[in-house]
Parts: sequence; structure tokens; C-alpha cells
Amino acid sequence: MNSVAVDIAPGTGAPGRLLEHAPESESLLADVLAGLRARPKKLKPIYFYDALGSALFERICEQPEYYLTRRELRILEQYAPEIGALLGPELRLVELGSGSARKIRALLGGLTRPAVYVPIDISRSAILDSAAEVAAHWPLLEVRPICADFTRPLRLPAAERKFARTVAFFPGSTIGNFERHDALALLGVIRQLVGSGASLLIGTDLVKDRGRLEAAYDDAAGVTRDFNLNVLRRLNREFDANFRLTAFRHEAYWDARAARIEMRLVSLVAQQVFIGGEPIYFERGEILTTEYSHKYTIGGFIALAASAGWHHERSFTDDSQLFALHLLQAG
Repeated sequence: MNSVAVDIAPGTGAPGRLLEHAPESESLLADVLAGLRARPKKLKPIYFYDALGSALFERICEQPEYYLTRRELRILEQYAPEIGALLGPELRLVELGSGSARKIRALLGGLTRPAVYVPIDISRSAILDSAAEVAAHWPLLEVRPICADFTRPLRLPAAERKFARTVAFFPGSTIGNFERHDALALLGVIRQLVGSGASLLIGTDLVKDRGRLEAAYDDAAGVTRDFNLNVLRRLNREFDANFRLTAFRHEAYWDARAARIEMRLVSLVAQQVFIGGEPIYFERGEILTTEYSHKYTIGGFIALAASAGWHHERSFTDDSQLFALHLLQAG
């Protein structure tokens, strides 16, 4: 893990260090090629989040069809004081996939004297922006950002301030991007990261009608389409690929049996693409899956978490039961 000095609170004089533990480009290329050679073809959602992808995702969150962010923020704003009372004072708060600072600010507003904040994100630009924003609003908070893929084992940095306990915050229903067996494994990785006795506050999108779900991932303004196609632009830039974005179509499909939205890029023609010097063939109509977004029932997610050693304490939902936040404790 590399340590790079950065000013995470411009104008406040608060020093900080960004710990960089992102995967090397060679391993990323090998991972991309493995996904493109698979049957069916697929990519991991982490490839969405270059600087443009992160900005496009923030725009997605503003679209009227994309209810997830608004509902989760509403839950946080309503229940943050109650959550803070359950967790207690002087926490070390570890946020997984920090992205925008809006949600963490809502949560921090309900906590009593939070001590340490450790945001972890694969996007360097996104994590620096959110860390700087949090540090500016909470100047007494020790902020220790990490640029890393949190699905892989890593160690938390030593904190200068004393803290009473550790709480992981995993918002946004990101756990839904993982197939059930991978979600179970990730819950185990998080448990290992924060240790026995720590807590986890995690968001899940809930099962609902197909029309609402598909619209959330295929908005009328086409922002999600641009976000999806941008992954090809990133592969062209970073791995010397030659994808033609106009040769693919964005699609969002609800698989009721698997209880998930599948975000896809559909090849409009038979074509050969080169990436890292390697040829990849697409048939006309062939699907490249870029994201799964699994939806849960409250009981179903509690059972999954229990299988990974997490004990359920409370679940919080919005008035329409569209989204849920779960407070769990590691056994």
C-alpha cells in the first residue's frame, strides 16, 4: 500500500494522507480479458468509475426515475439520530465506495463526536473530493482516505485519535452488484476488515414492480445509457482497445427469477474488437453484461448476512418500502 501526502481539507490546514492500494493495470487488463472471453461476456462494475463515470453516476442520482439515492438519503436524514444513539460516541467510521459525500454527511450529522473517518473508493478523484468535503465540515475529524478495491482484503490505517468502536458504512445498494455467493464472500471480507464486535450499516434496494425497476436503469434523458457506454470509452483509453460506442446499445432487463436488474451492452453488428492487442469477437445481438443489481426482501438479506456472521439489530425503510438500511453487528 502506497502513502501519498495530499491536502484533504483545503484552507483548513488539516493534513491528510491518501493511501493508494488500487490494482495494477496489468491485473485489471487480465480481469477485463477474462470477462470478455467468458460465456456470456461480462465486466465488473468497478470499470464504470473513472472520473467521467463518477460524474455521470452523480447525474443518474438526480434523474426522476432513479429513486434509490433519494430514498436512502431520506432514511438517513430521518433515522441518523436514532442510528447514532445505537452506535454510541467516538466512532471510527469506514465507508465502502464513498463516491459523493452526501450520504456520509447525513450520517455524520447524527453521530456523537465521531473520531475517525476512513473512506475507501476505487476512484481516486471521487475519494479526494469527498474526503476534502467531509474534512471541511468536520475539522476535528481524522480523515484517512484509501484508494482501493474494497472487495479485496486490505488493512485499515492506524488512527492517531482514539475511537470506541468501528462501524462500516456500505450505502447505495452496492452489495446488489454482486451475485449471491459473491455478496456472501464480500460480507465476510468486510467482517474481516472491521473485526469482531464492529457494526455494519448497509443499504439494499428492495424487490418491487418491473416497470419501476427497469425505468430506474434506463432513464428518459439517457444518462444511464451514457454511463454504461462510457465503460467502453474507458477500455479504449486505458487498455488500447478500439470499441465503437455506436456499435452497441444500452439495455436494462429485469430477471425476475434471479431478482436482479441486468445492465447490458448489446452488439448491434457482428464485429471484432482488439483490447491489449488481443482479439475479441462479438456476434450481432450478443450481450455484454456490465452490471447486476440484485434486489432483496428484508428477510432475505438478513438471512444472507447471518450466513456471513452478521447479527441483525435493526432495519430502517422509507415510507413506501422501496429501500432499506440494515444495522448489523459482527459476531
